[in-house]
Amino acid sequence: MQLRFAALADIHGNIWALEAVLADIRSRGIDLIVNLGDHLYGPLDPVRTADRLIALDLPSISGNQDRELFDSTPAEGTLLENRQALREEHRTWLGKLPSTLLWPEQDVLLCHGTPFADNIYLLEQAHAAGVSLATPEKILSLLGGVSHSLILCGHSHIPRTVTLPQGPTIVNPGSVGLQAYTDDLPLPHAMQAGSPHARYAILTRHKQGWQVEHVSVVYDWNRAAAVAARNGRADWAQWLKSGRA
Repeated sequence: MQLRFAALADIHGNIWALEAVLADIRSRGIDLIVNLGDHLYGPLDPVRTADRLIALDLPSISGNQDRELFDSTPAEGTLLENRQALREEHRTWLGKLPSTLLWPEQDVLLCHGTPFADNIYLLEQAHAAGVSLATPEKILSLLGGVSHSLILCGHSHIPRTVTLPQGPTIVNPGSVGLQAYTDDLPLPHAMQAGSPHARYAILTRHKQGWQVEHVSVVYDWNRAAAVAARNGRADWAQWLKSGRA
């Protein structure tokens, strides 16, 4: 039987986007879903999102902001509010998620950032002029010799499919729950998907290789933006409504 599955990443507590994506996946008759991390962090609904994901019991890995939710580093703002809202079973679930996951029989690797760091972009480079697709040489250096037929990553929130010469297919499905953001590291930059649609990817294995379908799903992003604004994050409200930073 032909292998076909969906990949999610970077939900960020956006329960409305998550439910829309799950409904779209069901409508396509896809039963297998993998999840690439950063599940809960944000000014939306981390508790309901955690409850939903725990019940789904998907093959899942941890992202950098999942790790920040259960570690003991000082916190303030949204991170502190999330820590206070989550219950012990949510923190336990987050703490048990692996940083990477290998699907050996299909030669598929799941990671959030790179196979070795959850907070480094695998496919993008931030520089003074903006953000661009990383060179093949840069991507190979970040893979550090890791090679599988398919590598799935998240973290940047930008949907991409990249093939390397004599190397793997690398897919970032984009973000389910947050289509733009700004960050100061490694230097100030903005990530922008360009529209507020929830993103995910469908992967199908063929004899010739992996077929990738990037999917954009409509949902009530105005509702999500209103919740973010009500919770004191006007920046998130703008990112959610526009997909631009």
